[in-house]
Amino acid sequence: MAEVILSPGVFQIESDQSLYTQAPQVLGAAIVGPTVGGRPFVPTYVTTYTQYQSIFGDVFKSGSYYYEYFTSQTAREYFSNGGQTLLVTRIISGSGGISTYATSNVTSQPVSGTIFATGSTTLGAAFTAGTEARITYGSTVYRFIGTGNPVPANDIDGNVYFFLTGSTATLSADALTGSINSALSSSVASSSVNLLKVTSVGGGGALQFSASFAGTAYNGITFATGSQSSFLTLTTLGGGTDTVGSVTASLQLEALTWGDQMNNTSSISNGALASGSAYNVRWEVTNADTSSGTFTLIVRRGDDNDSQKNILETWANMSLDPQLPNYVSRVIGDIKPVFDATNGYVTYQGSYANASRYVRVASVTTPNVDSLDNNGNFKSASFGQTLPTVGSGSYGGSFNGGVADTTATKLMNEAITANNIQGFAPADYTRAFTLLSNRDEYQFNVLLAPGLGINANMIACVEGRGDAIAITDTTVYGQSITAATTAAGGASSNYAATYWPWVSLYNSNLGKAVWCPPSTVMGGVLAFNDQVGAEWFAPAGLNRGGIPSVLLAERRLSQTDRDTLYTKNVNPLATFPGTGVCVWGQKTLQRKPTALDRVNVRRLLIALKGFIGGVSRSLVFEQNTTITRNRFLSQVNPYLSSVVQRQGLYAYKVVMDETNNTPDVVDRNQLVGQIYIQPTKTAEFIILNFNILPTGATFPA
Repeated sequence: MAEVILSPGVFQIESDQSLYTQAPQVLGAAIVGPTVGGRPFVPTYVTTYTQYQSIFGDVFKSGSYYYEYFTSQTAREYFSNGGQTLLVTRIISGSGGISTYATSNVTSQPVSGTIFATGSTTLGAAFTAGTEARITYGSTVYRFIGTGNPVPANDIDGNVYFFLTGSTATLSADALTGSINSALSSSVASSSVNLLKVTSVGGGGALQFSASFAGTAYNGITFATGSQSSFLTLTTLGGGTDTVGSVTASLQLEALTWGDQMNNTSSISNGALASGSAYNVRWEVTNADTSSGTFTLIVRRGDDNDSQKNILETWANMSLDPQLPNYVSRVIGDIKPVFDATNGYVTYQGSYANASRYVRVASVTTPNVDSLDNNGNFKSASFGQTLPTVGSGSYGGSFNGGVADTTATKLMNEAITANNIQGFAPADYTRAFTLLSNRDEYQFNVLLAPGLGINANMIACVEGRGDAIAITDTTVYGQSITAATTAAGGASSNYAATYWPWVSLYNSNLGKAVWCPPSTVMGGVLAFNDQVGAEWFAPAGLNRGGIPSVLLAERRLSQTDRDTLYTKNVNPLATFPGTGVCVWGQKTLQRKPTALDRVNVRRLLIALKGFIGGVSRSLVFEQNTTITRNRFLSQVNPYLSSVVQRQGLYAYKVVMDETNNTPDVVDRNQLVGQIYIQPTKTAEFIILNFNILPTGATFPA
């Protein structure tokens, strides 16, 4: 890989001097392909298959059947064979809609009623014992009876209240006012507590009535006085008006997963969502406290119901005040990564890291700014009608607006073609390879794109990085050996390797065997190889190349078949009696016969460059002196010695001194090191000579 020296950095140059005649893994793998969930074109690290499932999903329905993408099956194979870290990049077809996610508004109380119903009257005379006032609200009658000492006990359940009569009309009005207000605020029989407010005015028996809430609901309340069966209606409340009821969005939630599978807007009985599934979510608000302006938000699984809630996350004691530590965006997170198709990288919107695994706060529509006064007390009045309402909003806290992937007809497993890879075209992978070419941001040492075939953009990605190898497939299911070797003949790179034929795996999620391209299992083979050996061991043979999860290979290869494939740089997946299917080759796609035409040597170089590059990076902008050079040598030499001991190298030599850092080199602000290595070779061709000698012959020394 040629590099242009323009800006400061570490530049590693390979010099392959191993031409012959014919005879520490930093992270883990990266996988590119379609998934059920997750964000498109946002490379994401996962460390377990369970984590992969929670972010990217597994099984999906297409037509009348359920399927699973190769991407998911490859992840399962990788982790089940010792893989530690997987960088997953979800692709989608076409170019539109990747910034549109399903959303849902968390709403506040409806705004209605701006004018209160009112009424007024003047009592004609003082109340005496037995005189009664009546307030009628619909079919409910509240009776207020004047009495002398002693005052009888109120019959609250019967809506009968007694008050002590005074000596003048003014005192009677005051007593009546206090009795009414006290009774209506404490009645256990009334369903309309705080029905209205009564005030005595002017000392002459004048009374003013006002509904406790705005709106038309309290128009028609009557106030009458009299005794026994004779009553005179003194006033009827009126004038209350409603505005058109509206719902204000306190905040908006957005699903972290892209796609129309997050939509679940139709509701059915018992609070269930008709389109709710295990792959989408819903929300619910509880514990809304108007005195402190706090509330709890629950994230529920989309396929639950109100009687059997499946709660995924609970976010308690949240506020709409941006200045408080429990501000909802700060707690849940609001970061949104967006793929910039123009510049080919991921940009980030928002201010707070995402803590939720399912949703982010897209916006806070009605923030409660400065909700505390100078004494640190909550300003209850500032909450108004902005606080989220207890419940789940329209359609049970559902989401909508997610955009469907405009894929062609999905062709799964053995039915895929070169241009329809599970519903996607080769061009749909290009964006992902462009993203992953940034080796400073995304680190991996193996690149997988199961089902894609030998792709120039995929190989260019790893060649440009110089720190990973691409594991490719040759053909679709059902092709001949000739088709496989022809596909391999179209490329030449020691940064890529290919395998054949397809294999059958038991899919536990589907409960049946499915056919998969060989790269589906090769990630697991490499992970197992690195776990029991090292990167520079050959990921092949009976010791490290066995694939116990494979039920059978698409074709049982003979020695002749294996010879044909191997001479064309296609690594066979061979089947042996009593052993099963195993990898029986480790060639790269390089045509030139050098040490780098083997996978183990290429991966050795990747491991060495990864470690030595990390050491060198700490020396950038340091003084170009003997001390700095010795600092480099003191770390690199012991490491290379350990590689020799672990059978990765026969010998090595590192030179970084005055011989290659001459004054003119130093004056150009360069620090030059030369590393010579002799990679160990693998025993691929074991030749055993059986010599038959006559009786009595002497064995050679």
